[in-house]
Amino acid sequence: MWEAVERFHALCYFAPEVREEGTEAGLKGFWMNYFATRVAPVGAVGPAIVQSTFFYYGPARVERALPDAWALSTPEAVIAARYRGMDRSLRSVYGSAVDGAEMKEAAALVREAASHCAPIGRVLHAGWAALPWPSEPHLALWHGCTLLREYRSGNHLIAVSAAGLNGCESVVSHVAVGGAPKAWIQDEAGWTENDEEAAVATLESRGWLDDTGVVTAEGRSGRQNIEALTDQLDQSVWDAIGSEKGQRLFDLLSRFASQLPPDDQLDWELHYIDDASERADG
Repeated sequence: MWEAVERFHALCYFAPEVREEGTEAGLKGFWMNYFATRVAPVGAVGPAIVQSTFFYYGPARVERALPDAWALSTPEAVIAARYRGMDRSLRSVYGSAVDGAEMKEAAALVREAASHCAPIGRVLHAGWAALPWPSEPHLALWHGCTLLREYRSGNHLIAVSAAGLNGCESVVSHVAVGGAPKAWIQDEAGWTENDEEAAVATLESRGWLDDTGVVTAEGRSGRQNIEALTDQLDQSVWDAIGSEKGQRLFDLLSRFASQLPPDDQLDWELHYIDDASERADG
């Protein structure tokens, strides 16, 4: 279910229409668009708030985008731009199906599921949940997937924090178990070489990595525990909606996702062939 929700939500990060609308609203570059549009419902916050809620990204990456974004635009304008961009993008992908029976059914199911999310401790979810639901089925479905996605993101942050990891240690350990390419530590997440070295040293001292930087059984177990706690915190939503409705929503989202381009994170092996090959060989 996480993957099905993520694929539908994540179109907002690479759809050209969303970037165009964000640029029209005053934002500059990919990362300013990313950070500003994702955090906008929380308000015109600075980099410290984004670092604490996004967790994954190095301080320098965030500080290049914020607070400058709010000198160029406003949260209200950024939110409106994101929905305009998603309206254009989803209509481009699905055509007349945006008003179809399956889109309406999926939107109703995702709204029911999202109604069972508890906002306490999930700041980004709470911000998006405070916005009104769009009336158009395709935008309501995307909005609902965003609520579920940010709810799980908050749950994952809780799990990572409970494991005693900081942001860079979380990324490095995720890479170590084959969840992402090594290039992401600095290129995608924006951590420095010194940050990475410090994270590796800490993970080695904890027994999560051996002295060559390879993940240990304890490290794999630690990452598995993080994912298990994330699932546990998410489970009440799906218990509340029930297996029949949950399965139907999963089937509909999977069908819609099959029409989308590959996701840059879920399908990272398609973009990082060398890393994928090395992982397979190792």
